[in-house]
Amino acid sequence: MLAIRTWYHHSVIQLDTPVQFVKGIGPQIAKTLAEKRIVTVEDLLFHLPFRYEDRLNPRELTDLKPGEMASVIAEVRGSALLRTRSMPIFEMTVGHGTSSMKCLWFHGTYLEGKFRSGQMVALYGKVEPSRSTRNFKMIQPQFEILPDNPDDESHLLEVGRITPVYESLSGSRLASRWIRRVIFNLLEELRGHIPETLPTAMLHRLNLPCREEALRTVHFPLAGAPMTQLQASGTPAHRRLIFEELFYLECGLELKRRRLQQRAGFAFETNDSVREAIRQVLPFHPTKAQKNALGEIVSDMRKPSPMRRLLQGDVGSGKTIVALQAMLVAIQNGYQAALMAPTEILATQHYLAARKLLERASRRYRITLLTGSLDDAEKKLARRRIFHAEADLVIGTHALIEEKVEFGNLGLVVVDEQHRFGVLQRFRLMKKPNACEPDVLVMTATPIPRTLALSLYGDLDLSVLDELPPGRKPVDTRQVSDERAEDVWKLVRNEVAKGRQAYVVYPVIEGAKDDQPELDFAPPEPEPEPKPKKSAKKKTKTPALFEKPSIKSATEMYDSLRATHLSGLRLALLHGRMSSDDKEVTMRRFQRGDIDVLIATTVIEVGVDVPNASLMVVEHAERFGLAQLHQLRGRVGRGAAKSYCILMTSGRVSPSAEERLAAMVRTQNGFELAELDLQMRGPGEFFGTRQAGLPDFRVANLLRDRALLELAKTESARFIENPEGTEDERTRVRTRLKEAWQRRYGLLEAG
Repeated sequence: MLAIRTWYHHSVIQLDTPVQFVKGIGPQIAKTLAEKRIVTVEDLLFHLPFRYEDRLNPRELTDLKPGEMASVIAEVRGSALLRTRSMPIFEMTVGHGTSSMKCLWFHGTYLEGKFRSGQMVALYGKVEPSRSTRNFKMIQPQFEILPDNPDDESHLLEVGRITPVYESLSGSRLASRWIRRVIFNLLEELRGHIPETLPTAMLHRLNLPCREEALRTVHFPLAGAPMTQLQASGTPAHRRLIFEELFYLECGLELKRRRLQQRAGFAFETNDSVREAIRQVLPFHPTKAQKNALGEIVSDMRKPSPMRRLLQGDVGSGKTIVALQAMLVAIQNGYQAALMAPTEILATQHYLAARKLLERASRRYRITLLTGSLDDAEKKLARRRIFHAEADLVIGTHALIEEKVEFGNLGLVVVDEQHRFGVLQRFRLMKKPNACEPDVLVMTATPIPRTLALSLYGDLDLSVLDELPPGRKPVDTRQVSDERAEDVWKLVRNEVAKGRQAYVVYPVIEGAKDDQPELDFAPPEPEPEPKPKKSAKKKTKTPALFEKPSIKSATEMYDSLRATHLSGLRLALLHGRMSSDDKEVTMRRFQRGDIDVLIATTVIEVGVDVPNASLMVVEHAERFGLAQLHQLRGRVGRGAAKSYCILMTSGRVSPSAEERLAAMVRTQNGFELAELDLQMRGPGEFFGTRQAGLPDFRVANLLRDRALLELAKTESARFIENPEGTEDERTRVRTRLKEAWQRRYGLLEAG
């Protein structure tokens, strides 16, 4: 009977089996797992360990050395919750033979009653010297209570081996020990029944293990596996699973590119009249990088298939003029061009700049602005012009992708600051009803490390502007404490006296609010735990070390500076809560030189172009991310005068903030700063994962696995061009690709 039941269980458990049918799970736990996006058996198997402990040869207490990370298995000798003035501390003493060690957990109330004397525990943490010369201690160690019965089958998963440690799936109920047991049993049930997803020839050529072997050894490494490789996800088994995930991502992107090349697009001509139209509007001699980029774009535009290209350049590298030249190619061929910007300020600025440049031309170009703040009559008129092709160049915000907007003859779409839109919006615009698909040029002033570009924009060809236009001078960047504020305000006055203008930027509009959507601060820095009051009767002042400096806001400092340090100068205020009309009026006044100093939030971060502005002061600079600081600095240095960027800090500055600010002072290379930003924040924070359409990787890490991503891109292109393996293997790859693309990378659209 048991054999029949076992055979039946073996026959139905497959990788696509819902997890609720796995032994030990059931409907209730399955519901909890679904919240973690674990729905199938395969999803559960790809919940990989985040670290490993060497419990095959755990360290003896007598062999420990201060400063090292160590695994220890010892007996609980006693524990107690100590209530100190500052916080409750849970203290436990463990021992082995005559040796002992203390373990401390701050705010450890939750551990009271969890341990009992005689239990065996596995501990992992940093070894610290204790007051006793003979003993050591661990502070906040990871721990796991081991089974009481050494003969218990699950005991073999806990000790005497390299033990995987998993991120809990639901507190202590579905903690590491539970996950170990379930996955171990699952792998045993699936033994010999985990299908391969890559061609055998490819595995041999790349020296990668088969899928089943990789999953087994990632979860339960064999004795002797190098711990350094395990902790860095660098074993052959890890590399195989990472490569597989990246291979299918890159295959999907490559197929997407090829499908696009088969679609009907516009084959634009670049004859003498087109070249003359471009020459007429150029405000300066283009850089070599601009010429190269335009050459690549125009080459794509000549082809009968739709262009999909990313134009990437550092702050001030001249992307907009290149995009305008591309739009003129479309317009001179009798088609419409559309430019979509993320904010009304930027859309309006593009509109004004385009109108000014196109005034140089002998032809009269019809330009239409469409933003959400226009009144209904203006919107209706703009939509009618767009539909009847009475607008050659259409510039706008998200309003361009509304259902009511239809283009009469759209030939080219330019999307500015792509990462602020989200990938699906880009596709909606390019799929407006047309006999042919328009060309699409995506622009970004955020330098994107190649690794991210391959995964985020792998379906786009890449053009890079890595050269500044003539006349652009380096910006003198300095970090100063707000104790030197008097010197900073004196510098502002001196620049204004020379006929220049200045920006002063603050992190918030009016105090420490949480509802200011235009803000994108650096990750919050951990604050030290403040000492609580000694008693309810006697108030004790929090030590100065722990006091948070009050955050200066744009509105408060506008009033303050106007009355004190910058009195007599022409000041104005700009922030995201102002109406679009008010923002536009303020920016136009600043551009005309009617304002000396613009007090603003990060609403001026992107695209604002005032060549006469020579000074940028950023208050609370420690609160901004690297990308934001670099964008802000890019607002100055656009004219002939020497320009300055002053990064003012207040209070205690964390080590990571110091690193960001030091990088800003050290270099003005946006690509170098982007690499550092990616390392410090990680891919998800770099753009905001969901907004950007960043793939939801299960095992790959874009920072760690750059080399494997490059390999996956090469191998995917090779496989799509000339598939290797048997017919059965090729069919499995195609089936797997379809499933993986739709389920894992839906945000990127496979169609």
